[in-house]
Amino acid sequence: QVQLVESGGGLVQPGGSLRLSCAASGNINNIYAMDWYRQAPGNLREWIARLTSSGSTNYADSGKGRFTISRDNAKNTVYLQMNSLKPEDTAVYYCNWLRGTEDVRTGNYWGRGTQVTVSS
Repeated sequence: QVQLVESGGGLVQPGGSLRLSCAASGNINNIYAMDWYRQAPGNLREWIARLTSSGSTNYADSGKGRFTISRDNAKNTVYLQMNSLKPEDTAVYYCNWLRGTEDVRTGNYWGRGTQVTVSS
């Protein structure tokens, strides 16, 4: 099992920045991808960004150019740096780690989320 704990959310003004953290504990062997999602009230959960075990990154259009996903291996932590925040970025942000391979997924782990509110 993998336990994930998100932190770093809060209230920020439009145009501001936040860095979210996702700290992992437990058995993190064979994790092939680490994702960030978000969910705004009344909306479906939306994928935001991915970092693979090989170091490649991918972003949804909503975050391209503004969001950066990264990892500190020594701390077993994945980050989401969010710049130029907009009110529409307001949501609960979740991290999700996947074990195995894209074809044969053997584990799917979620944190409980951290609230991000962008408002003046």
